[in-house]
Amino acid sequence: MNSITMNKKNRMKIWAVLFWLAVWQAASMWIGQEILLVSPAAALYRLFFLAREGSFWQSVAFSAVRILGGFFLALLAGILTGALAARYRNFRHLMAPLVMAMKSTPVASFVILALFWFSASGLSVFISFLIAFPLVYGNTWQSIVLTDQKLLEMGQVFHLSFWKKIRYLYFPQLYPNLQIASALGMGMCWKAGTAAEVIGVADGSIGERLYEAKAYLQMPDLFAWTITIIVVSIVLERLFLALLGWIERKNRGGVA
Repeated sequence: MNSITMNKKNRMKIWAVLFWLAVWQAASMWIGQEILLVSPAAALYRLFFLAREGSFWQSVAFSAVRILGGFFLALLAGILTGALAARYRNFRHLMAPLVMAMKSTPVASFVILALFWFSASGLSVFISFLIAFPLVYGNTWQSIVLTDQKLLEMGQVFHLSFWKKIRYLYFPQLYPNLQIASALGMGMCWKAGTAAEVIGVADGSIGERLYEAKAYLQMPDLFAWTITIIVVSIVLERLFLALLGWIERKNRGGVA
């Protein structure tokens, strides 16, 4: 039954993708000028051509390493500071203005400021960190604060160690919210990180390729690189969520 349900869901997803590809194709045919809107076939053909070049994969790797680096730094810092915020209310009050500034300040403002502090190649790390940190931080402290007090009291009765409390009491509470924060954060990091690369024109990055496509009016390249960003973002997000799921299952098995 589950496999049938999953297959139906997958068919619906394919149907939705095909629908919007058809809309894209119709819009391209109606406009009739590829310099304004290329067809899906032209974009995919250009993507296939670019993927045969070594420089394509170098640009993908360049951006992926830095954007993922910023995301994982935010994940680590967000969990640690979120735990402190859950434990110490004054620390939570202290962090509130900083987190609000991170959430409210436009990405372009951060990028321009960061250009005074970092090289263009480090921009996507910094911006990705700023985008993901508030999500991880907020979900972490809220999850810990909402942990069932009866479970905590039971942990004290059985004299659970610090690490066992984290594993058996806090992690099951944190996991669903961390999963949501990661899913949202990964996509947002890719959008903001590549935008930072475009503004900073980071050498060897996907952002530089997007900037060149815009500067030379290479619309097929622009769409091909956009498709690349979407696909890579989705693949890496699914891989990371699969890793989180594996950790959660191992932890649940340990509880049993």
